[in-house]
Amino acid sequence: ADSLHIAILASVLSLIIYWLIRDSHRVRNLSGKHVFITACDTGLGNSLAKWLDKRGFCVIAACATEKGCEELRSCSSLSLKTVNLNLADSNSIARAVVLVTEEMAGKGLFGLVINAEGTAPVAPTDWLRIEDFHSVLDVSLLGSIEITLKLLPLLKKAEGRVVNLINAKGLAAVVGGGYSLSKWGMEAFSDTLRIEMQHFGVKVSIVEHGFFKAGVVNSDVIEKYLLRLWNRLTPEIRDSYGEKYFVEYIKAQRSSVKRLYDSDISKIIKCVEHALIAKYPRTRYGAGWDAKFFWLFLSYAPSCLSDMLLCMTFPAPAARGRSVPGVLINI
Repeated sequence: ADSLHIAILASVLSLIIYWLIRDSHRVRNLSGKHVFITACDTGLGNSLAKWLDKRGFCVIAACATEKGCEELRSCSSLSLKTVNLNLADSNSIARAVVLVTEEMAGKGLFGLVINAEGTAPVAPTDWLRIEDFHSVLDVSLLGSIEITLKLLPLLKKAEGRVVNLINAKGLAAVVGGGYSLSKWGMEAFSDTLRIEMQHFGVKVSIVEHGFFKAGVVNSDVIEKYLLRLWNRLTPEIRDSYGEKYFVEYIKAQRSSVKRLYDSDISKIIKCVEHALIAKYPRTRYGAGWDAKFFWLFLSYAPSCLSDMLLCMTFPAPAARGRSVPGVLINI
């Protein structure tokens, strides 16, 4: 029995050592390797473009506005290029792909980093219309898939890698709207793409990150969307929820966001960098304590437990027949 325990322990330790050694291998000579990054006007995409530019990559940064392009070029090296891109517009995507292809000058694309955060509106499902879902899904899901599909030939040519930045909300849906749907969809798309592209030497990684102040729409924007949605509700739906519900719902959103937000986006940048320069990039990376613990726990917890936690976090509608909770869970 003792010999068996020793053999099992030795095997486990050997696997851990092997993984650590394998994980430490890096791609050599980064100069001349092109990386295309979406949503670089501000926030995470902007910081990531600057960081990878300093690391020696030939960065092609996609911005939604010309102002964003100019500001990024002004504080980066001459090797960094910018393109205008609206992920909700197929014509804009096609133009960006043409510019990227020309920039490659016959070479392949080493890296594609998809960073698309269309967060609002986030609200109870029966407050929403189908166009509210489109406003998020057209950018964060369909647009991200379209740009990936059109750049796959260049990625296959370089045996490159795709890195999809996905908020950990993709692990568990907690509020209505297209946000969680888009993240769940990108998780599925990434998994399928990874399995299929391994035959062509293309590696696909997912960086599941928590809430970072520089990476998501701030709570003021979300609250403005909520107010707009509330004001357009029919009297019947509004009465079923009650004015007190609206006030407490905003408080719950604000409280959750405040406690989950992290100011150190370098946690995400380090994961993306490893996914790009590691010889054997990981399938998934977790960035932020809430991604590694809270959202992961919520995704694996029994539905009865996760439902109870969420019901304790958010208020109950007036029509439910019970008072709105006065104490919010501190996540």
